[in-house]
Amino acid sequence: MDDNQLLRYSRHILLPQVDIAGQEKLLRARVLIIGLGGLGSPAAMYLAASGVGHLVLVDHDRVDLTNLQRQIVHTTENIGRDKTESAAQTLRALNPDVRLTTFTTRFAEDSLREQVRLADVIVDGSDNFETRFAVNKVCVEERKPLVTGAVVRFDGQVTVFRPDSPDSPCYRCLYQEGGGPDEPCAQFGVLAPAAGIIGSIQAAETLKLLLGLEGTLVGRLLVLDARNMEWRTVKLRKDPACPVCSHGARQASAPAR
Repeated sequence: MDDNQLLRYSRHILLPQVDIAGQEKLLRARVLIIGLGGLGSPAAMYLAASGVGHLVLVDHDRVDLTNLQRQIVHTTENIGRDKTESAAQTLRALNPDVRLTTFTTRFAEDSLREQVRLADVIVDGSDNFETRFAVNKVCVEERKPLVTGAVVRFDGQVTVFRPDSPDSPCYRCLYQEGGGPDEPCAQFGVLAPAAGIIGSIQAAETLKLLLGLEGTLVGRLLVLDARNMEWRTVKLRKDPACPVCSHGARQASAPAR
């Protein structure tokens, strides 16, 4: 690190759990962020500010006026622009040290797999079950850590999955495919800071994973009731019959050698 970086990240470096060695880990890290909405916005901003060296931003949508109530990485002047371009502009202004790669598309499985394989951690800030299930499946197969969150109305939830750990559940252990409809905020609404709270926790969990710190949300679902400002923790267990992460499922999906 040069003198400017030492000064920029000095408050991290003061933490014994981070120090210079940890900050250098962050500078070498690559994080894939899927979705630049209410969750991906604060997550991306905190990861950029924290000095994560390479952020890969994925979103197929464009900035709309209705987004600006909660999607804080975007600004009024960027209405109509691709969200990836809008976010990149904000993140470059926040921290020009960070390398940015953008994809303004819906990933096919092969493209998603390639980016998951290259990343150290995947942050899922998407707003639909189809994407969440697809991202989870590839993360399990590639054994990459996944930090996932969701928010609607006054409620939010966040957890971490570690497919490289034999005891970690996956997203499919928590939700069945086709088990219920998505709840888009366009239909039900969302309290803006609730998205910020969950997205910020996703950033914190990502940094802990990159730094190799203990105490992540693996095996725990953190649930927020922002209306009453109450938290509860739900213990998650691996489903031995999970079609995605069970031992049999992994063997079936393993490539032939």
